[in-house]
Amino acid sequence: MRIAVLGHVEHIALGRVPRLPGPGEIAHVEGLRVFPGGGGGIAFFQLVKSPAEVHLFTALGNDEAAEQVRARIARTPARIHAAHRETPHTRDVVLITPDGERTIVVLGEPLHPEVRDPLPWEVLGSCDAAYFTAQDPGVLRAARAAKLLVATARRREAIFRSGVQADVIVGSLADARERASLRDFPVPPRALVLTQGAAGGQIETAEGISRFPAPQVRPTPGGGAYGAGDSFAGALTWFLALGLPVAEACARAAHHGAAVLGSLEPLDAQLPLGP
Repeated sequence: MRIAVLGHVEHIALGRVPRLPGPGEIAHVEGLRVFPGGGGGIAFFQLVKSPAEVHLFTALGNDEAAEQVRARIARTPARIHAAHRETPHTRDVVLITPDGERTIVVLGEPLHPEVRDPLPWEVLGSCDAAYFTAQDPGVLRAARAAKLLVATARRREAIFRSGVQADVIVGSLADARERASLRDFPVPPRALVLTQGAAGGQIETAEGISRFPAPQVRPTPGGGAYGAGDSFAGALTWFLALGLPVAEACARAAHHGAAVLGSLEPLDAQLPLGP
């Protein structure tokens, strides 16, 4: 199995706060964790927990944050294809409140691969699946060479401009950037998967809307929800690449999203992927 991930990997600083600061206030973060994340990063680390040959197409900046990200992703068995940018790498500050909710402050523009970058795009034609969370419509067109194409709904503009049909688009009903229906896409995907937290989620196809359940999870005190949705997306890509029907793939991927809930270390909490 060969799977590609195309998108941003950001430098994450995550910790707990008693509440979000108001105007003029200072928030003191506890339990600080630093790791690579972002939509592409979390899905990538979920997929490297599979036996697949994973290829990461991304972009890295020119500072210490970029080197920390580079060093961490280089320790995985994946093949890394990273374009260089003469700009500071994107940093995210993630604040976890006692209810487990996460608030994200993004410092700088996320760095994405572009089709003009001298990366081995021809690899995509040999991939069993590609997960797209980049911004360049040209990269999405290149990713369509894979046997299966999964794209995040938050890249709606790139999906529109590319003119290609994704097999599956995945997003969240709770996120206004991702909430959509098939009729919102000029070229609708075969399936639109939208998660809904503890309520599971829904699958929309040309035949209608069906639902999939969420696993029962015991809340972990002091933990958070960061990385759950992107872990679900990575796992969903894996199970779809195995040939599972969309409903079954969603039900199985839900366990991988739920595994991250309540953890401040999403990369360590992710479950391995298997048959």
